[in-house]
Amino acid sequence: MPDERESPDARRLQQKKPSFPVGDALRAYLRRTRRERDLPVTYERLRRFTDSVPLSDARGKPSLWESVFYDRLDMQGLHEDLKRVYAILRVDGDLSVMQHLYIDRIDFCAFGNSAPFRVRIVNAYNDNPDHFYVKRGDASRIYGLELEHLLSPNRLNFLTCGATLVEEHIAGIPGNEFIDRWLESPEIRPVRLAKELVKFNERCFVRLLGDMRAYNFVVVVTPDFEDAQIRVRALDFDQQSYEGRLNLYKPQFFKDNAPLALFCAKHLRIETARQYQREEQVIILQRAAITEDRLAMLLAAMSADPIAPPDHVRELREGLAEFYKRPAYLRCTSMGALVRENLESIRLAVAGADAPVRSGLGV
Repeated sequence: MPDERESPDARRLQQKKPSFPVGDALRAYLRRTRRERDLPVTYERLRRFTDSVPLSDARGKPSLWESVFYDRLDMQGLHEDLKRVYAILRVDGDLSVMQHLYIDRIDFCAFGNSAPFRVRIVNAYNDNPDHFYVKRGDASRIYGLELEHLLSPNRLNFLTCGATLVEEHIAGIPGNEFIDRWLESPEIRPVRLAKELVKFNERCFVRLLGDMRAYNFVVVVTPDFEDAQIRVRALDFDQQSYEGRLNLYKPQFFKDNAPLALFCAKHLRIETARQYQREEQVIILQRAAITEDRLAMLLAAMSADPIAPPDHVRELREGLAEFYKRPAYLRCTSMGALVRENLESIRLAVAGADAPVRSGLGV
């Protein structure tokens, strides 16, 4: 039964998004960028577990995960192959530096579009753990991961193998936990956090990453000699360029994120927020210029890929045309074309804002 207090947008997101297969153009891109590799473990192989037990979190509360077990005769071979997958992900397959690692646990989560497996791998010398994920390959998620890699300050390691997707773990404090336990911490400088939230909001909107509710991103707090540095990182990329509603690409409008929106309003003047927004737009354009050829190839594949229903594309292009006051959006027929047009919109906005300055300098 839906919660009557939830917005129509929130209820719409609760409906499970379909998974989209990886098309030929995207597969060619993945091969060229060495994301597509031959892996010894596939998602379907991990699905052949024989038993499972519920897994509790660090506080002893039930989680959405369950630990899974495999036939004893298959277990040793599976663990060795998972170590090989981790070596390919981390050190391009060099197993010589991985002999001291062992697979401690394999967990499964039936919740969510990708129904992931989480592999816990441990260093036998110092008991330091790491994790990686094996998921169903989904074109939407792959586009989201690669756009994050190219247009955000975060680099991502992930691999594909046919219908299998392998991702590294993204460490950080889950957004909902950060709101509950850290938002008013004296260790956090309010303006620094508010600035990063504005920048994160802009990154999501420009590259059309949707559904950034609090549990779909993490906050990374790095101690510095003066206060702490803050980075907000997307965690879930399933809703890359799928929805038609404009506000679903702006984290500030989700009910879960209301405390963060109010926090920004409290600590930032609107003029300062616009400054930070423009700073992020400029940095996005700089990243796009550095990766110009690779980004062009990715957006070409994305423009040819039907990763959203046509009515979602029409709804979103009309919303973006109104938002940016640019009729050019109305000619877009795909989500990839809309992402490309967003980059053009901020390029024109930055150029327009800078024009008087350049003229004054005689450039």
